[in-house]
Amino acid sequence: MKDNTTITPLHQPGTILDPLTEIAREGARQMLAAALRAEAASFVASFTDERLADGRQRVVHHGTGPTRMIQTGIGPIQVERQKVRDRATDVPAEKKVRFTSTILPRWARRSRSLDALLPVLYLRGVSTGDFQEALASLLGADAPNLSPSVIARLTAGWQEDYDRWQRRDLSARSYVYIWADGVYLQARMEPTAECMLVIIGATPEGRKELLGFQVGVRESAQSWRELLVDLKARGLRAPPKLAVGDGALGFWKALEEVFSGTRHQRCWFHKMSNVLNHFPKSMQPAVTADLREISHAATRAAALAAIETFKEKYGAKYARGVACLTKDTEALLAFYEFPAEHWDHLRTSNPIESVFATVRHRTVRTKGSLSQKTAKLMVFTLVRAASKTWRKLNGTNRLPSVIEGVKFTDGVAHRDATESRAA
Repeated sequence: MKDNTTITPLHQPGTILDPLTEIAREGARQMLAAALRAEAASFVASFTDERLADGRQRVVHHGTGPTRMIQTGIGPIQVERQKVRDRATDVPAEKKVRFTSTILPRWARRSRSLDALLPVLYLRGVSTGDFQEALASLLGADAPNLSPSVIARLTAGWQEDYDRWQRRDLSARSYVYIWADGVYLQARMEPTAECMLVIIGATPEGRKELLGFQVGVRESAQSWRELLVDLKARGLRAPPKLAVGDGALGFWKALEEVFSGTRHQRCWFHKMSNVLNHFPKSMQPAVTADLREISHAATRAAALAAIETFKEKYGAKYARGVACLTKDTEALLAFYEFPAEHWDHLRTSNPIESVFATVRHRTVRTKGSLSQKTAKLMVFTLVRAASKTWRKLNGTNRLPSVIEGVKFTDGVAHRDATESRAA
């Protein structure tokens, strides 16, 4: 019977009318199914030569498991787990061939990227109770596994990850350089000014890793000492060659006590900001250019000459700004005694600053929405997720020379200079 109704159905709240997303989701489902079949087929093919006594193939494809929903960045996708069977009957159970998909872990209910997205959303100002509503436009109104109770369980999982990470053994680890900073969060913190103490380390292979992370009382020497002593107690014996940080006296005092052999490099980004505070805004562009001429000088001698010029130029009228710069001259120019390929990494604590730009933005917009404990876990989870995309140091081939203690002058190793003169 022909339907002659003129009633137009209204768009219901919480539903998404987006054919393009549905097409993308169906395409993703088909591609995932094909990838899972190919993965299982490749696994079975690797056992082609293993046969039973009657000549039959020992390891075979054995159908699929029940359909289940996986939550992804484009919404829920139906998947079927591929099953593989070992038909041998004369081997013990523990020696049976078993297949585990690397694409689809056995108990997975969400993609890993989605788990990484949740702390980012929280740090952007979305409360746990609003996650489902906030994600409806992306994942669909029927998105499972994102209820407040699930988010609470995820938080508990993050706590377990943090505790396990804090207990990890560092006896087999070493770090050539470290960057340290204290990040203040205004997130329902108690009257004491607590902050996140963060240390990032560069491995001998040139990779950057989160090395230390804990809540401290301001950036006091005692808080930094506790963090550094904990790292040493868990096996980090070799002192880093160079530490990069701002002018917080607490860190440098603690570093001198725990790793006395580590050189100090003050962060130029923080130093320039501190110096500019002593100049009127109208002069700051010109002063910034002069400071960059110092920090990016080709040699230490050129940097010292630029500092003298800066003193002559501004010393009479802006003595405090000049004093702010010159009091840390040695620490500001320490990078000249390391490979020139590493200078961009060593002039600043930007590896930490860039990661926490999002965190600071979130806490400014939503003050009071985070408990101190939740803030710590969310920030830790966010940093761990971000660390997967940190770029390696330039000139990784120079790191062995730094580890061996080769002397560098203006970024050039002494033995390189000797070989150049001999040639």
